[in-house]
Amino acid sequence: MSSPVLIFSLPTIFLILLHSSADASSDQQQYQTLTTKPQYFNPKLPLRPLSSSKRFEGSSDMVHLRYHMGPVLSSSPINIYLIWYGRWPAAHQLLIKDFLLSISPAHTRRASPPSPSVSEWWRTVTLYTDQTGANVSRSVVIAGEHHDTAYSQGSHLTRLTVQDVIASAVRSAPFQVDHKNGIYLILTSEDVTVQDFCRAVCGFHYFTFPSKVGYTLPYAWVGNSGKQCPDFCAYPFVIPSYMGTGVSGPQHLVPPNGAAGVDGMISVIGHELAEVATNPLVNAWYAGEDPISPTEIGDLCEGLYGTGGGGGYIGQVMRDGAGRSFNVNGRRGRRFLVQWVWSPELKACVGPNALD
Repeated sequence: MSSPVLIFSLPTIFLILLHSSADASSDQQQYQTLTTKPQYFNPKLPLRPLSSSKRFEGSSDMVHLRYHMGPVLSSSPINIYLIWYGRWPAAHQLLIKDFLLSISPAHTRRASPPSPSVSEWWRTVTLYTDQTGANVSRSVVIAGEHHDTAYSQGSHLTRLTVQDVIASAVRSAPFQVDHKNGIYLILTSEDVTVQDFCRAVCGFHYFTFPSKVGYTLPYAWVGNSGKQCPDFCAYPFVIPSYMGTGVSGPQHLVPPNGAAGVDGMISVIGHELAEVATNPLVNAWYAGEDPISPTEIGDLCEGLYGTGGGGGYIGQVMRDGAGRSFNVNGRRGRRFLVQWVWSPELKACVGPNALD
């Protein structure tokens, strides 16, 4: 976390101790990337250049994730209010919404995606409780969308003007004020620059200031790095050239939906949503003594996607017949590559694609 907001910093690799999608097209198409039985592999990739104090390779005894008596998003459902800032292709919007709508368990077994699934990944997040014993909700819905195609705050945003974007959306009345179980998710298009984006962060979360928005509302921001810094925020789908890529160097993974920038965003979105749900007002679940710069359940597992991760390995993930990499299945045949999160029960990074 970077003052005054929580950040998604670049990968910190945690040595796993225990348990550890398809091309975007029209609405009518059934999305499916499965051409043969997926095979598991564990590619070794160079570590990202930026490390931080949040690196916890080794014993989980080093991690002291504690509850600080604040609320979690336990009311059901969790309402996501999407703000599309800038101009977004419809196919990219649909891809992101398919991920968000894959978080809730399907109503019938027949409608459920195959395991490992996005909803199984979210199940670890729901293990976190508040002081009353209420768990984070398993149900997540898209409660509203706002399209800010006029770039109301310009093509460059600061951390404070991100809150002005939310205020504009609330004032224009597409959204209700939902401070109990709402998350306001701002997604900036690839032509929008944001303070610290591509330099120190790929996304962050915090809460709005009443002086800015009129209310205290949990929110998260994630940027599309497709044109600005895919080697920074869409890793491991893009690897920086200075890391020795090429025939003899490390090879990037093929994104599951053919869009490195947006496929990379989805893992960041998952990271931030997991942290907003468990630490919405920065006074619930985190490690460290400083609430201005806490280490949260996503931070502890950055760069881990499967069993055997750590030391440059991302862990065992799946690859379909077309060579596209993923570790969870979603609705309508979608597949995604999403980082693991920290389990309060196992005290380790956990994901539904664990092999042990």
